[in-house]
Amino acid sequence: MKFKNFDELMELVKGKTNRIVIPGANNAEVMQACKMGVDSKIISGGVLIGPKAQIEEVTAKVGLDISNFEIVDISDTAGMCNLAVDFIRQGKGDFLVKGSVDTKFYMRAILRKDIAAVKEGAVLSHFVLFELAKYHKFFVVTDAAILIKPTVEEKVKIINNSVDIMRDLGIETPKVSVVCPVEKVNPKIQSTMDADALVKMNKEGLIKNTIIEGPYDVYITFSKELAQKKGINDAQVPGEVDIALMPDLGSANILYKGLSFFGEGCKSATILGGVNFPVILPSRTDSPLTKLHSIALACFLEETAKAETV
Repeated sequence: MKFKNFDELMELVKGKTNRIVIPGANNAEVMQACKMGVDSKIISGGVLIGPKAQIEEVTAKVGLDISNFEIVDISDTAGMCNLAVDFIRQGKGDFLVKGSVDTKFYMRAILRKDIAAVKEGAVLSHFVLFELAKYHKFFVVTDAAILIKPTVEEKVKIINNSVDIMRDLGIETPKVSVVCPVEKVNPKIQSTMDADALVKMNKEGLIKNTIIEGPYDVYITFSKELAQKKGINDAQVPGEVDIALMPDLGSANILYKGLSFFGEGCKSATILGGVNFPVILPSRTDSPLTKLHSIALACFLEETAKAETV
């Protein structure tokens, strides 16, 4: 990993020229994160879209200097989201940050074919990068927001999205745990059947640049010691997992929010996988710090993409 914690990530992106585009900018948490980003010198400006009077009220409340931001006065939610992706296409911003807009309108705008936001052959998936006091490195939970009951084929694409991002972050061969309720394949538990299929595809070289193991429960996923107690002794993933692939949106979302609410020393960042430019998709109830770290992660990925094109 090119950074050990979110504090190091913040230092790596400090002083970069990153312009954000925010549909629904009349949101106190997002504007607080934006102010923190400006103060930390990871945001240089951007476009704030939404009801102008409300945006000005919120930015004044959080103390954000809007002199380097353009405000676009609009109250229609779908219109805000469409304008936001248009501004990205026009080069007025480097990445999107979701404000007070419904996720369905945000996603519809991103999925517009004329925007070409989605990578060819990919699906969009939700990527949450966690830093916890009780785990020794970053790890990812996916997919907590997009695909409700992903098929095996969709799970392959979710894995590929997460692996691509983790490789950009410096992990050449990320370790994936296919998380299930139990560690044995059971025809009555579809997630274990999916896990078995994904592991076989990985061994056959059909899913590249990663090590996939499972089915594993949460204990096995995050603890080598507990894995050994269950008779799993020669595995590479337990206690070293980089990506926790959850069975479906329901379980992933519960884990994501459970860790965010109860996790000791929890810090996180949320973005979309499968896109051609960074897109931030936090929950509306995520803290300003989570939104700030999401912005920092987007800045890092944008700088990485720029470096690869030079």
